[in-house]
Amino acid sequence: MKKNTFTLILMLLIGLVAGTLIGQLLSPVPALSFLVKAVELSWQPKADLLVIRYDLNLHIKLNLIGILGLAAGFWLYRRL
Repeated sequence: MKKNTFTLILMLLIGLVAGTLIGQLLSPVPALSFLVKAVELSWQPKADLLVIRYDLNLHIKLNLIGILGLAAGFWLYRRL
């Protein structure tokens, strides 16, 4: 498989989603609560330039398992 930017982004996204799904499955286990505690980041740039107006909302919810999945996606990309 050819390494390129699209492949890297795809692997990172798959790792992040897989980690988040595993975190959701592990959330009922009280002993692993530190792994699934999430931090929410938001960024909301907007501008009104009289001709063009834009409003962009980006919300990211990260937990430790999701970050581990992101690292696993990067590791898999490097192994290609």
